[in-house]
Amino acid sequence: MIKRILVVILITISTSAFAQEGNSSPYSFYGLGLSNFKGSIENQAMGGLSILGDSIHTNFRNPAGYGALKLTNFTIAGSHREVNLESDNQTGSTTSTTIDYLSLAFPVSKRVGVGFGLIPETSVDYEIFEGDDEALSQYTGRGGVNRAYLAAGVELFKGFRIGAEGSYNFGSIKNESIQANVDQQYSVREINESDVSGFTYNLGAQFETTLTRDYKIFTSASFQPETTLTLENERALESVIYSRLDNAVIGVVNSQDIPVGDTEFINPNTYSFGLGTGQVNKWFAGGQIEFSETSKMTNRAFNIANASYDDSFKYRLGGYLVPDYNSLTSYWNRVTYRVGARYEESGLLIENQSIDEFGISFGLGLPLGRGFSNANISFEYGQRGTTNAGLVKEDFFKVGLSLSLNPLRPWFVPNKYN
Repeated sequence: MIKRILVVILITISTSAFAQEGNSSPYSFYGLGLSNFKGSIENQAMGGLSILGDSIHTNFRNPAGYGALKLTNFTIAGSHREVNLESDNQTGSTTSTTIDYLSLAFPVSKRVGVGFGLIPETSVDYEIFEGDDEALSQYTGRGGVNRAYLAAGVELFKGFRIGAEGSYNFGSIKNESIQANVDQQYSVREINESDVSGFTYNLGAQFETTLTRDYKIFTSASFQPETTLTLENERALESVIYSRLDNAVIGVVNSQDIPVGDTEFINPNTYSFGLGTGQVNKWFAGGQIEFSETSKMTNRAFNIANASYDDSFKYRLGGYLVPDYNSLTSYWNRVTYRVGARYEESGLLIENQSIDEFGISFGLGLPLGRGFSNANISFEYGQRGTTNAGLVKEDFFKVGLSLSLNPLRPWFVPNKYN
């Protein structure tokens, strides 16, 4: 089974099955794009909480969770997003469907677990038209950053775990701008491309202890230290033939490469703390706060006059309920019901307006067969941005689906019979 899973991973990586475009948002123009990744589908259904260590699920946000694994876990997830965009005088809508993550995690002993996988971390995906019958400006962007990671966690003593994750980030981002005027024979197109590469790291800890006979308290902390990503930049200026009928370039008359130096992008210090309580396999409720020094961030190879960065804060509340996980008479009593909410101050300022985001979510964890495997569904409604200062407000609805597959026996336990 594990060999087949590894083959699937290799095929997926080699064929670039992960779609980097996926946010369909004008705000993906800034930085390295908008963050695609909000944690596992299970986390997303609880507002993004990543406090718990879990014996059968992968915790992507806190590597200490690998120390709680008791069974091998293979998981793959995707999502579909419907977005409505609104400005002072225009409205529009977009849709996107993406693969969110692919991973394999397994225990190597009773106290140590490891995992690896591939995650599309950010996406750049926008197309904007401005102008009238005389002059037109078109702006488009595609691409994003993927993250291939290797992580491990260990339970040092009962209830206390630590972990570490190392990731290699890679991807390509392409931005185009076209200026077309009916009084000019040719239009002008500028193309900026950046190839992104570099390493990031994440450290985590989790602690859980019994308050009474039935109730536990859960705490978590994680820290991603500041690193830099390298951007290899290219710029070209072209004279082109632009078709207004197709809204596309149909011919290139002349092209000139413009020298532009490579740059570094700061991936800032990020801190996360969480606290919750509950009864194992029955219910859980908690909250989490994340702080990131995004004021150190910059844009890529070009400066943007109306944009700047401040430090960011993210707040999450959520939990789950399982009516009776051992029920033999009712399937729906064994279902995990999840709910959550989040509010995020992204740190991005445009025209002195903070681009914030909030979302409310719920989801279901559906048992598959008689084992521990399950399918997880999340639903989220949210908003991003504002119509102030001529900006765009986005209303979005997102549906996520993951398969979390677990064999019935840890791989490190030997067979008793051949």
